[in-house]
Amino acid sequence: MGTDNYAAVLHGAHDLRIEDRPVPEPGPHQVLVDVSAVGVCGSDVHYYQHGRIGKFIVDHPMILGHEASGVIVGQGTDATRHPIGTRVALEPGVPCRRCIYCRTGSYNLCPDVEFFATPPFDGAFANYVVIDEDFAYPVPDNVSDEAAAMIEPLSVGMWATSRAGVHPGDEVLVTGAGPIGMLCAAAAALAGAQSVTVVDINPRRLRLATKFGATAVHDSSTGAYPGGADVLLECSGNPRATGDALAALRPAGRAVLVGMGADTLAVPLQMVQNRELTITGTFRYANTYPQAIAAVASGHIDLDLLVGARYALEQAEDALQANQVDDSLLKVVVRP
Repeated sequence: MGTDNYAAVLHGAHDLRIEDRPVPEPGPHQVLVDVSAVGVCGSDVHYYQHGRIGKFIVDHPMILGHEASGVIVGQGTDATRHPIGTRVALEPGVPCRRCIYCRTGSYNLCPDVEFFATPPFDGAFANYVVIDEDFAYPVPDNVSDEAAAMIEPLSVGMWATSRAGVHPGDEVLVTGAGPIGMLCAAAAALAGAQSVTVVDINPRRLRLATKFGATAVHDSSTGAYPGGADVLLECSGNPRATGDALAALRPAGRAVLVGMGADTLAVPLQMVQNRELTITGTFRYANTYPQAIAAVASGHIDLDLLVGARYALEQAEDALQANQVDDSLLKVVVRP
């Protein structure tokens, strides 16, 4: 273990600095992790560009990054779950485990969760991080460091699929072929969907969607999806795309709104009532990491296909802007 802990620290919009921070000391039930790979999420980019996301404001320097993997190199006094040297995927939100949401299994809704790279908590664009041992999940040798970091966005897709109640025989429509849309498609296919159609306007992404479980694709620049669906996983955040996709749902269809775009959405209430549609949101995930790791380790989902560019920690600012240069990139990874 080194004595330096270099980190990409956001001080405000477009103000990212590489700083040497003290190596964090693990608490009694925490482990110290030597970070191997960190995915760049849209939230990291948004914080970099705007210095805030809604009510979460970067008013103190904050380390970015929450999609992380690494190797355990230290332990707190009461940490006993994982030996030194264990490769792990990090679930970046540690809840209080006392509130009603935690005690009933919905810990993703915990109001006191400490989530990486969400003010005021530091993230994982660093050489070392500490985390509660219960939220460090061992990964087998056949799962790469980068794939282990991608367990976090895969968990978003698996949770959305679970919220939709996807089961064998369902015909699923996924709008938006970004990383989350791809992983929603993969999760739906894994759940046994009869068909998975991915909708987007980016030809390269539509071609890649077939490698993530899509049985068909539709270029929405040619018009709304003309078919029907039992389930909608809306990942674009685009109000028009959402409205068109809701109209494609059959009676008793289920829609999960995953993408973050407009603050408000016009919903055709008569259609919702007449077809008895179910529309719900989704927020992060809960109890998904073991299943997600198993899906990757078994070869059912290839997360390495997501990664299109890699940057060193000192290039973190370039990593945050990479998708603006090449919008065909799905995931960019920082390798501390």
